[in-house]
Amino acid sequence: MPNVTVNVSFQDSLLADIDEAATREARSRSELLREAARLYIRRQRQWSDLFAMGDRLAERQGLDEASVQKEIRAVRRRKA
Repeated sequence: MPNVTVNVSFQDSLLADIDEAATREARSRSELLREAARLYIRRQRQWSDLFAMGDRLAERQGLDEASVQKEIRAVRRRKA
């Protein structure tokens, strides 16, 4: 897949942090930003999958938000 060049604006301080991290890791700014984007997208997908699984489990078990909150409070009381 060919690379596409994009223009992105950063505050000076954030760009300095990016450059510092890239230098510390002996990679280019582009490599660092590509990896950061990949990690962000993967994390967002994982969270989305986790919430979808929670919704499916709650539906299967007939749970609503109020019953989940009630259970959370009960567990916290037992741990206290």
